[in-house]
Amino acid sequence: MSEHTTPVSPLPRRFEGRTVLVTGAGTGYGAEIAVRAAHEGARVAVHYRSSAAGADKTVARIKDVGGEAFTVQADIAVHQDVIRMAEEVFSRFGSLDVLINNVGDVAADQMSWRDVTEESIDHVLAVDIKGTMLCVHEFGSRMLVQGHGAIVNIGSTVIVRGSARAPQYAAAKYGILGITKSYAQAFAPTVRVNTFAPGFIETERLLTREDWKSGRREELISKTPLGRIPGPAELAGTALFLATDDAAHMTGAYLNADGGFNMIGA
Repeated sequence: MSEHTTPVSPLPRRFEGRTVLVTGAGTGYGAEIAVRAAHEGARVAVHYRSSAAGADKTVARIKDVGGEAFTVQADIAVHQDVIRMAEEVFSRFGSLDVLINNVGDVAADQMSWRDVTEESIDHVLAVDIKGTMLCVHEFGSRMLVQGHGAIVNIGSTVIVRGSARAPQYAAAKYGILGITKSYAQAFAPTVRVNTFAPGFIETERLLTREDWKSGRREELISKTPLGRIPGPAELAGTALFLATDDAAHMTGAYLNADGGFNMIGA
């Protein structure tokens, strides 16, 4: 399945009449989540930090399928930016039903723990932990006032095995679990907060990574029971599941989809 492929079978309309904000939706996985939400009936706010052209492309794709979308810019690691973004989204929509916290930095250019720098540690933790927490805090607070809402934080199965390549990334994704569980308790029962953790997804960024081009892809596929690495469109609907009515009794949960690579659980 290619990056922009959607399922052949008719899609469910799980978000008919609902509003969805996806952070980091200008490219990669975030773009596919935003487009999938629109396919399922949602009005979508497409967040970006610097990839304005990518965000415009995502909005165009949504409008091509008859959806409604607009872009919103913010650096999620800056509280005032997050406040401004929340005000803009709630002003445009009137309310917000779903927040998908997709933004995260994976330190993609780092190939070894030996290459860790203080600058990279600061940046990854600021984006992945501080940024996620600010978004959950600000948007979740407003969802409490409106009386409903669902938040999905995009985590990673890197927390299971760690990352010898980028320890700061594994640490940041582990921190997201703490954010999820804390706010799931704080916001209950009005707003649900969960983590969705995909395994490897073949985004354009991953496909260009040096280790991916030099044998790591084949190694991981050989260790994955389902025998393949999916593209981002295939897992977009899975992330959105946690925001649907079918997941109404789930909060503070960690849901993973990695083709069986880790087989997490008792």
